[in-house]
Amino acid sequence: MVRLSKIYTRTGDGGQTRLVGGQQVPKNSPRIHAYGTVDEFNAVMGLVRTAVETSDTLSAEDRAALEAWIHDVQQSLFNLGSDLATRIEDRWENMPLASASDVSDLEASIDEWNADLKSLNSFVLPGGGWINAHLHHARTVCRRAELQVLMLAESETVGSFVVPYLNRLSDALFVLSRWVAKRSGEREILWKIGDR
Repeated sequence: MVRLSKIYTRTGDGGQTRLVGGQQVPKNSPRIHAYGTVDEFNAVMGLVRTAVETSDTLSAEDRAALEAWIHDVQQSLFNLGSDLATRIEDRWENMPLASASDVSDLEASIDEWNADLKSLNSFVLPGGGWINAHLHHARTVCRRAELQVLMLAESETVGSFVVPYLNRLSDALFVLSRWVAKRSGEREILWKIGDR
């Protein structure tokens, strides 16, 4: 169980922080960049959740389904952050980690939402509604988190399902943005070559 009684420790004042296993590392190390970006991504998902909760364009049923999905994603992102903040050799039994089922659950969601959508013949521009815009913002931060993890993986071992989970989650956010636009009755803005 996590217990936070003292928030500041002053150990970070010199540019250092500690991993879950107690190792002191520079705050600008690849591992800190990786789980810090996952943390930023989770904060952006909070914006998505707030936009969904306050939406007057989605049905109550759609809002409830999206809120449940976002809740699960945010929980998984904390597990992912824990996964990244802990070196492989410092893991413990039953530690929450990104898993194969997390990836397959995302694929099932993508397939379900995509079945309700028309095929695309162009790229989609972010916008069209608040939820859509926040989902695209989340998608791009998710992609950056994936890149940070890949940079970490060049020098250290990371969990087997971290990259697949982030990769699939960015796909899910893209498809969800299209699904939300359709369910909200908002227009989908497509990229037109040479149109400015």
